[in-house]
Amino acid sequence: MPKAEPLRKKKKIDPKKDQAAKDRLKKRIRRLEKASQELIPIEDFITPVKFLDKVRQRPQVELSFEESERRALLLKKWSLYKQQEHKMERDAIKSMLEAQQEALQELQLISPELHAEAIKRDPSLFPFEREGPDYTPPISSYQPPEGRYHDITKVYTQVEFKR
Repeated sequence: MPKAEPLRKKKKIDPKKDQAAKDRLKKRIRRLEKASQELIPIEDFITPVKFLDKVRQRPQVELSFEESERRALLLKKWSLYKQQEHKMERDAIKSMLEAQQEALQELQLISPELHAEAIKRDPSLFPFEREGPDYTPPISSYQPPEGRYHDITKVYTQVEFKR
């Protein structure tokens, strides 16, 4: 018969603490609702005039029924070819991994020391260097300016229109 632990006493929850936690959560939700959403620059919505010129648009090409059917069939054949190619690649990788696992199991039986060396990570296989994103070499004689930082970042405001 299995041994069991005695049941733990349930802690009494203070209703004031529980209500305070709910109030804090409601307050956070209200604050998040009040926060204005990130504004999108107006320039993103304006299409340049040179792109609206009708001369730049290509004429619509009408395909014959036979040509559209030929293209649809060609697309189906291509997708079937790519699907088979993907399946063959997956099967090749799967068989290689199975062969590798089988070889490692055989090596484990023959020599545990060699097996331990075989499954070690090779640090030279994928070299990893930690360097920062340097676009230009540092200037040794550079003296940073003293004083205040002048921020020239564009600030966009969203204008709401009343209808």
